[in-house]
Amino acid sequence: MQHFEVNFDGLVGPTHNYAGLSYGNVASLSNAKASSSPKSAAKQGLQKMKALHDMGMLQGVLAPQERPDVATLRRLGFTGNDHQVLVKAAEQAPAIFRACCSASSMWTANAATVSPSADTADGRVHFTPANLTNKFHRSLEPHTTGRILSAMFNNSRYFQHHAHLPDNEHFGDEGAANHTRFCQQYGHAGVEMFVYGRHAFDSSQPAPTKFPARQTLEASQAVARLHGLSDDNTVYVQQNPAVIDQGVFHNDVIAVGNQNVLFYHQQAFVDTQNKLRELEQKLGHPMHFIEVPTEQVSVQDAVQTYLFNTQLITLPDGRMIIVAPTECEENPRVAAYLQQLVSQGGAISDVRFFDVKQSMRNGGGPACLRLRVAMNDAEVAAVNPHVMLNEQLFTRLNQWVDKHYRDELAVADLHDPQLLVESRQALDELTQILHLGSVYPFQRDA
Repeated sequence: MQHFEVNFDGLVGPTHNYAGLSYGNVASLSNAKASSSPKSAAKQGLQKMKALHDMGMLQGVLAPQERPDVATLRRLGFTGNDHQVLVKAAEQAPAIFRACCSASSMWTANAATVSPSADTADGRVHFTPANLTNKFHRSLEPHTTGRILSAMFNNSRYFQHHAHLPDNEHFGDEGAANHTRFCQQYGHAGVEMFVYGRHAFDSSQPAPTKFPARQTLEASQAVARLHGLSDDNTVYVQQNPAVIDQGVFHNDVIAVGNQNVLFYHQQAFVDTQNKLRELEQKLGHPMHFIEVPTEQVSVQDAVQTYLFNTQLITLPDGRMIIVAPTECEENPRVAAYLQQLVSQGGAISDVRFFDVKQSMRNGGGPACLRLRVAMNDAEVAAVNPHVMLNEQLFTRLNQWVDKHYRDELAVADLHDPQLLVESRQALDELTQILHLGSVYPFQRDA
């Protein structure tokens, strides 16, 4: 039996825009109100997917959400036909309206937490959509995310889907952005590391003071229970509150792991050495801990370049490489560090740079754009085959983007009723391409 780690990248939605919605995300705030290019963003994401596919990786596609979210605007009291709802919301509550137009579902590291069958009590792959309660615009996603995941992984013999956690900050859950799995081989039982920012029920514990801690310990523990994980294969680590206050809103902005490698910043965690010791002991095999010193790469440089919001992948030939944004190549300190890292001949053998600037300017790098799912060959065969990237799907999705997406989009364009028509036409066609069924509210309410 063969085992793989499959990356499912989020397609950028037709309303990709820079509304500056994410407090605590420095890149998102610094580019607020700039014009975006949905077409360029979608094509940059597709190009990265295709590049990994060409490296021999298994690569899938995860559909975006419906935006503008007219159903939510109606729940908030805006009435009339769809056009009237958009105009009223844009005029009367512009901040709420912009939130309901967010294309943030492109960052599928936040879509869900996934535990592979080798780790779970019932021997199935488990999925729990993230509730994303800390940000209103992201809290709109989990119901549709759950439907999309169920349409992709639609065989109950191999896959188990859970509802997202209660919609309350006590159980704030940001998905795989705060979850990393370690193993010797993808099919072997591993250790799942949950990183949290605060204790929800114990205010005496350390917490950030400037920016919010989006993940709670209690949420991480609940997901582990739902997935049937044992104490022997889970580790809970607190993110350093000081780095959250410097703009490290998720663990995947300050650390990334793969198999038996953890690549992390010196300031990433609380009680680092004890937690790394626990991790290695529970794994039962030697780990490669690669700590990046502050004197070589500051937290500010890490946030600006997303050095750690990179993909750490194992190629079919066994080599482990970093998939990094071009911002890492353009920063002299980060570039020098990466060159030194590769030249040492350690666990990481190479770095490949990709242009994902449309995503980076809104606060998400290569790691944000993908959800990792470790599976064996039988489980891969049970995945909806129409979401798996190949030459034909790559070509068809590029044609789909050319047909439906705008070259440029300003925040002021979001209430254009034609944009809603364009978006729905695009998503309706996409569900047919990917064989997802009626996963969107406008399809289900029709």
